[in-house]
Order: sequence, then structure tokens, then C-alpha cells
Amino acid sequence: MAPELTTKTTCNKSFCKDYLLLSPKDVGFWDLVMLLFSKHIGNRKFIDCPDGTVEESFGDRFVIFISILAQKVLHLVDKPLGWLGSAIEFLPNFSDANGGFLMLLLNLVSGKLVLPNKESPEFLTAIGLWDIRRDLDSRIKHEDPRYSSALAIMAAKSAYENQAYIKETVEKHWKMEFLEYFDCWNDYEEDYTTQGFMWSDKTGESELIGISFRGTSPFNAKDWSSDVDLSWYHLPGIGKVHAGFLKALGLQKSLGWSKDIQIDNQKPYAYYVIRKKLKERLEKNPNAKFMVTGHSLGAALTIVFPAVLAHHGETDLLSKLEGLYTFGQPRVGDKRFGEFMKEVLVNHGSSFYKGQVLAEEPNKNYFSILAFIPMFANALWELLRSFIIYYQNGPEYCETFACRGWRVIGLLIAGLPAHGPQDYVNLTRLGSPELFKLSSHQKSTNDVK
Repeated sequence: MAPELTTKTTCNKSFCKDYLLLSPKDVGFWDLVMLLFSKHIGNRKFIDCPDGTVEESFGDRFVIFISILAQKVLHLVDKPLGWLGSAIEFLPNFSDANGGFLMLLLNLVSGKLVLPNKESPEFLTAIGLWDIRRDLDSRIKHEDPRYSSALAIMAAKSAYENQAYIKETVEKHWKMEFLEYFDCWNDYEEDYTTQGFMWSDKTGESELIGISFRGTSPFNAKDWSSDVDLSWYHLPGIGKVHAGFLKALGLQKSLGWSKDIQIDNQKPYAYYVIRKKLKERLEKNPNAKFMVTGHSLGAALTIVFPAVLAHHGETDLLSKLEGLYTFGQPRVGDKRFGEFMKEVLVNHGSSFYKGQVLAEEPNKNYFSILAFIPMFANALWELLRSFIIYYQNGPEYCETFACRGWRVIGLLIAGLPAHGPQDYVNLTRLGSPELFKLSSHQKSTNDVK
């Protein structure tokens, strides 16, 4: 979601205390270079911030410089990257639509070629081709501490696919109720950039409503632009929050974060339509709980959604929150935002929240010459393991050519393959149950039994 601000009056910012919005759309190279030598960033036409804002640190200005430059590059490669992704997705789907390579040749000779349909339940995106699993692990039952996490990552992975695929997955493979698919409007991008779906998992009298947001599509430059965009809003009492994630969730130019709006069916905003649907479902079953999940960009929206609920004082909804499950989540806000979210989860009795601070990685900023050797060794092991795991754990763990291709790329860009859903699925299925905790939904299910 690359920013498109062109003036400092583009949106109503009365909802926040402070802000820093980067606009790479019209910035020239010389203007960008001058950013490095002038601390008065408020005078830059491509930076929207309160008048008189000064940034003394050259290092911080350099980071802003890199962020804008990266977004400029991504804007240039937007269409070529999309074409590349379409070509990569087309070939395997083309083969599958014709029954495999040999049948494809036969159909070619007989003039019966079948073109893949992007809206069909069988069509797979790049993420789906990476990991083709659709079924839940039959060995992980509701009473298993791994259940909620295993369900969450499968939902997060499925959110990358089209509506027909998701609906069939939920109903036929998970044996659950599909509730709705969301294709939502971004007021700043003026496009439908945010997708997700909702489903219901019932066990006896117990019901868990799930919400899953789509993550960063590998060949979508707008998604990547959001990840490298350092724009932020400082929300009162909440802290600094990533602007791109707020925009994707439903922040509006004219109204900011108004608590109630008239929902436009032609241009639905993710936060408002999902909140409305969630309230309607909970009215039918006041004892139901809900969970939110997502991978990558979807994980960021997973965190921002309850933050905005708290901002709007939706205490009844938050009391029904069973848990948040994020995978490969980018940083969403500052330290104050983290403290605010902890307060939200604890004060509203959300499941079994217990914070834990983990030690930093030796190369916490990723770029480190000294860390290259162990990172390369780990990437090499991940590639070798992709051929071994099938024999260790069974055919469902056999990795696709697409997945192994990413692992080869991981030899050059260490850590990239590990960001995909594949290893998260394996972790939730193969991890020791003692490492997981029963959710409140599972506890109530077990009490019924």
C-alpha cells in the first residue's frame, strides 16, 4: 500500500496527536538527497508532518531516505512484478487444469486445452503453490493444546486464495461453516487492497468465530511498499502505529477513525464490515468467542483490529476475544503501543495472555557480515531438510517444487523462505503439545465433555 499523499491537507488528522507521512510519488532525486543534509524535515514537500518538525539524527533521516527510495523502486516494478507473478502462477495451474503434463500434451494435440480459471476452487496463488495442504491435521483434536494455533495458521495461509477456494476449504476440508469473504476498499490507494474471511467452528454448544486477514502477496509491489513504509500516526493513549496498516484496515481521509460510519457496500472498509458481521454473529450466540489471525501483512492487521476496537470502546466485543494468532508479523507500533495492547488483552480477560520477552537475535537488524556464515548454514540445512522431512513425518510433509525453489533462493537471501507459511504449519503440527496452552474455547469445550 504505497502512500499517495501529494499535499499536507490530504486527510483529516484530527484523530491523532502527531504523525509522519512519507509521500514518494512525486519526490525527485535531488529533493531526496537534500533530506540527508537538512534536519528540517517539515519543510520537505514529500514528508507530511506538523509544521516545524526537526529530525536531528542523520541516521534517522537516512532510514527515511531508504524507505522512500525503496517505495520508489517498488512503484517502478509494480506492473513487471505482477506480470512475473501471473506467469509463475499460470504455468502450474495450467498443468493441473489439464490433468498433469502428459494430459496437457494430449489436450494440446487434440485441441482440448483447458485454461485455468483464477476464480475456481482449484486455482492456487504463489503461496498456495508453496504449500498445497488444505486439510487440518486429523491427529490434532479440539482438546489438543495445539488445535487453535494449527487452525489459525491454516486460516492465515488460506486467506491468500480466492473466495471459491476458501469457501470449499472451510466447508469440505475443515467441515466448518463459511460465513463471509471480505474484499475491502483502501481510501488512500483507491483500490480493493484488503482481503479476509470469517468462519465458524462449532463443537457441541461451543462456538469459535474466526477472522483471517490476507498477508503480503509475493508479487504485489503495493503490499511490499507497505512493509517498507515508515509512515506513522500517534493515536492518543495508544502510541505510534504504522500508517499503512491503519489505511488498509479502514482509516478514511475525511473522517479518520470515526466510531460509526454508513457502510458503503460498493466500497466496504475492512474494520467496519468485519465488526458489523462479528456483532451480528455474536448476537446469535452470546457465549461464542472469536479469534483473529493472519500471516505477514495479515498478522499486522490482526493486531491493529483489536487496537481500534479498544480505541472505540468496544468492550463487549473485546470480552469475547479468545486470542490473536500472528505469523511472520512485521512491527506494528512503538513501545507504548505494545504496552497498550498488553493492557487491552489483560483488562478484557482475553484468553490466557502472558507476555514474555525473548532475547534479541545476534543480528537483530539482519544485515551483518559476521552473521552471514551461520545464516547461510541454516538456509542450507532448511533446503536439505525439505528432502528429509517427507521420510520423517509422512507424505503430507512432502514439499513442492515451488517451496524448494524458495529455499534455494534462501541461500542468497537468508531468512526469506522461513517467512512463508510452510514452516509455521509444520511447527504447529509437529511441535510438542507441552509448548502450547489450551485456549478458553478449548477449555469450555472440554468442560462440556
